Parts: sequence; C-alpha cells; structure tokens
Amino acid sequence: MSTAAHDVVIVGGGHNALVAAAYLARAGRRVAVLERQDHFGGAAVSERPWAGVDARLSRYSYLVSLLPRQIIDDLDLKLDLRRRRYSSYTPDPADPARGILVDNADAAATAQSFMRTTGDAGEAERFAAFYDRLLPMARRVFPTVTSPLARARDVRALFGDDALWDAVVEQPLGGLLRGSLRTDIARGIALTDGLIGTFATADDASLRQNRCFLYHVIGGGTGDWDVPVGGMGSVTSELERAARAAGAELHANADVVAITPDGEVSLGDGSAFAGRLVLSGVGPSVLERLLAAGGGGTPGAGAPPEGAQVKVNMLLRRLPRLRDESVTPEAAFAGTFHINETLSQLDAAHATAAAGGIPDPLPAEIYCHSLTDPSILGADLQASGAQTLTLFGLQVPHRLTTDAEPAALREELLAAAQRSLDSVLAEPIADVIYAAPDGTPCVEARTTRDLEDTLGMMGGDIFHGSLDWPWAEDDEPLETPAQRWGVATAHDRVLLCGSGARRGGAVSGIGGHNAAMAALELLGAN
Repeated sequence: MSTAAHDVVIVGGGHNALVAAAYLARAGRRVAVLERQDHFGGAAVSERPWAGVDARLSRYSYLVSLLPRQIIDDLDLKLDLRRRRYSSYTPDPADPARGILVDNADAAATAQSFMRTTGDAGEAERFAAFYDRLLPMARRVFPTVTSPLARARDVRALFGDDALWDAVVEQPLGGLLRGSLRTDIARGIALTDGLIGTFATADDASLRQNRCFLYHVIGGGTGDWDVPVGGMGSVTSELERAARAAGAELHANADVVAITPDGEVSLGDGSAFAGRLVLSGVGPSVLERLLAAGGGGTPGAGAPPEGAQVKVNMLLRRLPRLRDESVTPEAAFAGTFHINETLSQLDAAHATAAAGGIPDPLPAEIYCHSLTDPSILGADLQASGAQTLTLFGLQVPHRLTTDAEPAALREELLAAAQRSLDSVLAEPIADVIYAAPDGTPCVEARTTRDLEDTLGMMGGDIFHGSLDWPWAEDDEPLETPAQRWGVATAHDRVLLCGSGARRGGAVSGIGGHNAAMAALELLGAN
C-alpha cells in the first residue's frame, strides 16, 4: 500500500475543510484534502435538480450569516453577499389576509403591519427593542469566534447585561420571549431562530434552542442572513480556488475507510495518506467510526446526531398571489416568509412530532433567492418571470424517517408543506410550479435521510451534533492548542475542523479557521 506523507491530511471536502486547507497551505504546509464525492463543498453547493432546466439552486445550505469578514479578507475571497431589505413576512394563521412585514428600510410601515395584524400598538416597538437589546451582545461576542476560546465569565462581561445573560444562557428561551413580547405571532418569529435544524420547544430544559438562537443572532455581529450571489456554490468555488492557489492538494472520489490515531488515513482503493496531523471535516460520529476502523477505540455510546428539518426546493413560473392584498409577493418572499410559526404552533408541532406524527400544519419558512440574485436562473427563465422558492420545514426530527419508506415519506412531507403554504396563499402553489421539459414538476424534498445518505451527515444533523456555547466553561481545561481553539478530540494528532467543532455549524468557515490555527501551533511546536 503506497503512502503519501503530508503535514496535514483533511478528511472531508466541505467548506470548512477548504478554509482550513487554504490557511494551512498559505502558511507553507503540505496539505491534502480527501473528499468522498466527485466535487467539493459538502452542503454548500449549487446544483441543477431538474434535467433541462437552467436553474442553479443552493440545494442544501442556502444563506450566509456566520462567515466572518476576517476569513474573507485573509483568504482574498471574491464574494458578493447581499443584505435583504425585508427581514420577514408573517401571515396571521388565524386570518392570512393580514400579516407582519418587517421592512428594514421603513420602520413606520413595519409598525403599521404589526398594528394591523396584532391590534397591539406597542408590539412593533417591543419587537424592535428586543433585537436592539441583543445587538450590542452580538457585536461583542461574534469577534471572539475566530480567537481562542474565551472563558464564560469573560463572555458574560461582554454581554454587558447580566439579566440578558441569565435569560439566554441560564434559562429556557421561552422566558425571554414571553417577557419581551406580548403576542403569540411575534414570539414565534423570534423563536424560529432557535429551531433551525433543532428539535426543541421554547421551554426545553436542555437549552438546545437557546444555543441555536445565540448563533443566529450573533452572526456577522448583526444576525443578518445574507444571500450569496451565484448561489451557495459560489462560496465553495471561491474557497476551492483559494485552497488550490495556495498549493493545497484536493482529491475528489477519495473514499476514506479508516483513520489511525497516529495520522494514517486509508482509502477504499488501498492507497493511504500519512499526516503529522489529521483534520476531520466529517461529523464526530463519522470520525468515531473511522477511528474505530483504524484501531482508535470504539464508537461512543452517546445520543446520535438528529436533524429536525425538511427542505423543499421549488421553481415557479411566477410568485403566487397572497391572501394579504396589502403586501406584494415580491416583498413577502424577499425576506423570510414565516408560515404557521407562532410560538404555540411551534410547540404544538414539536408535541406532534415527538409522538411520531408529521406536524399539521407544518411550521415552515420560505425565501426567494432569485429576487435578490437573478443570476441563478438562465436568461430565458429570468425573462419569463420564473422564481425559485426554498421552504425549510421545522420540527421534523430524523426519528420520523427511521422506519419510513423514503419515497413515501417525501410525498407526505411535500403534501404537508403544500397544505401549510396553501393556507396563506390566494391560489394553490401547485398552480404556479414550473414544469421541466419532460413534464416533471420542478419541486423536490430533501429529508434528513437524504442528507445522511448523500452528504454523510448522520441523522441529517446540519450541525453534526448538539451545538455548544461558543466559549469555554470557567473550569474547562485549555492546556493544548486544540483545546484552546475548540477543535480537540480524544487523540492529540486528530482535530475537528467541520461543523462538529466547538464553534461549528452553518456556512461560516469558523471550524476550518480554528482548526488551522490550532494545527499551525502544533506543527510549529513539533
């Protein structure tokens, strides 16, 4: 068996792996990236789901909120990330002829929509005050994610608001939402930031919803979710370009079957790579399996990763009409369109799914990438008025897929998504779905099982496991570079560099950056 020697071997070729490879290669280290698929990027890719249709969709990950400007500048990435004027639109489930449109450019119009929908003249002000209270914390905490882990006591000081720390870090999120907002619909809008890919209620004692919420509201120091021009594939393309330009070796169709604790990586074709360090861009549960195959112990007995979402990609002939005639579809779909996502509906959906059922109505949020970035559509589609829609359904845990027939489950989830969406439209969504040349409707569902089978995300968990707070506890060991950067495993020569790293999750590059910084410290010391 031939063995190629490198300073660092990176297993998995997702966006974090490419970030790590670019940093390490720019520092003069010999780096190899091994990717099982025939392309790089993992979930951060653009694809054409329908034959003969010139539409490049961000098929999995679809927005950017946590990619630090530091990484963009350090790697000289040429990215166009566009801020959306409209934050969100939320029809009232009790009367979809009215809804809340949060217009970042028109506070008066936002206040009017709150008043018309809730009947509460002060709710718009409370909603704005809620996010204004979070903003100083976001601006101070976000810069820490590309530095060695700070201690909890120091991050608490950065919050500058002890009551806010207690509400976000110590107590279930529901208390903060109920104390800050008075209406079920406004509380639900805020709660959704804690439930992306996360199966929880507002009052879940595990605080998993709090951790998810925190990552969303600190992103970029503002919490804004930006649209990548050219689709998510444009982000991956730039990262791949940066890694190759720096001299990193990128190997596609490289199926890793085992990793030893001392840095040897074996492939299914009998070849091997030896690294002074190995960085894992795959989930921790996958890494455990690979290490077990290489003699590094047995897979852990902890709770397996579990995603909790369904993603529906659509291409429309045109945007559908709304029941709310005071809002144009172009405004409603340009931001995040919340459907059946009041706090009580989100908690009720959790109860249904926990009992083994598909929530009905299905809580979901939608946005239209092509309104902000028409370039993902071919010229003919643009001229025809076609638009994309991305629907992200919440409270759909992976456990629902374990005993289900995949095709049947997709149909059930598609039907649930259609019913939920149709409840707020003035016409059925099916009436405006674009048809491919062979007559196939341009709509697809991607379940947690699809993510597991296609991308190797165990349990369809987009975070590769439970999110951690982006800091260290006051008594936590921070003796090694890997510990200080939040990328440590049980083996000194194996580091995490993907979404499973301490500050991983989302399209951020943070896990890759921090693994590279730890690796450079370790390599410099050896």
